[in-house]
Amino acid sequence: MKRVELKELTENRQSYEGKTVTVCGWVRTSRDSKNVAFAELNDGTALKHTQIVFDKTKFSDGELSALLVLGAALKVTGTAVKGMKNEAVEILAERAELLGACDGSYPLQKKRHTMEYLRTIPHLRVRTNTFNAMFRVRSELSYAIHEFFHKRGFYYVHTPIITGSDCEGAGEIFKVTTVGYAPAIRSEEEYYAADFFGRAAGLTVSGQLEGEVMATAMGKIYTFGPTFRAENSNTTRHAAEFWQIEPEVAFAELDDIIGIATDMIQSITQHLLDHCAEELKFFEERFEAGLIAKLENVAHSEFARVDYTEAVEILRKSGKQFAYPVSWGCDLQTEHERYLTDEVYKKPVFVVNYPKDIKSFYMKLNPDGKTVAATDLLVPGVGEIIGCSERENDYEKLKKAIEDRGMKMSDYENYLDLRRYGSVPHSGFGLGLERMLLYVTGIGNIRDTQIFARNKNNLA
Repeated sequence: MKRVELKELTENRQSYEGKTVTVCGWVRTSRDSKNVAFAELNDGTALKHTQIVFDKTKFSDGELSALLVLGAALKVTGTAVKGMKNEAVEILAERAELLGACDGSYPLQKKRHTMEYLRTIPHLRVRTNTFNAMFRVRSELSYAIHEFFHKRGFYYVHTPIITGSDCEGAGEIFKVTTVGYAPAIRSEEEYYAADFFGRAAGLTVSGQLEGEVMATAMGKIYTFGPTFRAENSNTTRHAAEFWQIEPEVAFAELDDIIGIATDMIQSITQHLLDHCAEELKFFEERFEAGLIAKLENVAHSEFARVDYTEAVEILRKSGKQFAYPVSWGCDLQTEHERYLTDEVYKKPVFVVNYPKDIKSFYMKLNPDGKTVAATDLLVPGVGEIIGCSERENDYEKLKKAIEDRGMKMSDYENYLDLRRYGSVPHSGFGLGLERMLLYVTGIGNIRDTQIFARNKNNLA
């Protein structure tokens, strides 16, 4: 239907003032008075609502009672005029059509609902200001990521969602099978013989291994798609399904990929500051005081860098009582990461050269034989958002790493071939889209960055 989007009407109000326009939207608030009634509409294109003014001499009481119901969908034609606030525009309604009625059981009433309650109605919560703003930021952030890589000559590739290998070697894979419960099947061989692929298959935990295939042919690529981990975790930072950005660059060592990661974070952060000012202001007012200043600092300052060994010493000498004790060789927990970012450096920090035993098999072994050329980017308020490494390009060392971890060698034959046929230094990283959204909005739970969150015992 022909209409003017409310964002267009607001941003270019002067060109519409005094003219007849048709708009559509859902009633977000309404109120009634003696001679006029008011409804605020939102069509999803902007955070701010547009006020509709109904002259009661032009609409019957029965008509108005249906048009003013929260959640109802309306089509309104009327004259656009300057609102009470100079930057606002209102519409003096001449006629209105009820496109979709809304009954009294509508769960989003005028009171402010808790985030916990809104998670119980994911199909409706996007109609609130918070989630309306969140998913506009998510859309803009996704665009900014694609733009960053496109402008720098990266190729966007689509890696398989169904895979036969576990990239991380952690065994946290969702199985993909066409064989249901079958008590008559008595062995693993018999089971997979009846299955679609004839072997074990699962949802991908990462597109990295396939990304390396593409990088060794095309130079620099990135993937951007859904990944899945059957990790039995109910923390505010973990989800079973999430979107991940994974660039892979040939002829790049650890310092090179750290530079690319830094540029990307600063570029996409600046993009949001430029294009989502209204939404970021909303999140600053309601979720994280000082959010905009934090993001401006990220966009314009150097990131810190510390060796893992030094970071452990900082944590040990801090005098702070951590729930998880700190010692060399431990995997840094969220509380450790937050201490480094929030209290020591007060900005994003790369922790480099982790012990090999707590990192993935594919990471390049350093000359000391104990650590790998790997880094995590930690940010204030969230902790890790990027996992990054130079890949092991030595055939024998990679083979030994696979053997040492008891992984099935046949699953990685193609991956090993990359080290046999023209191997080069190459590096890459993974950025969780939802983790980045936590950081740029100040929202505290990853489930509030997704339309339908997937986590343990939750398939809404």
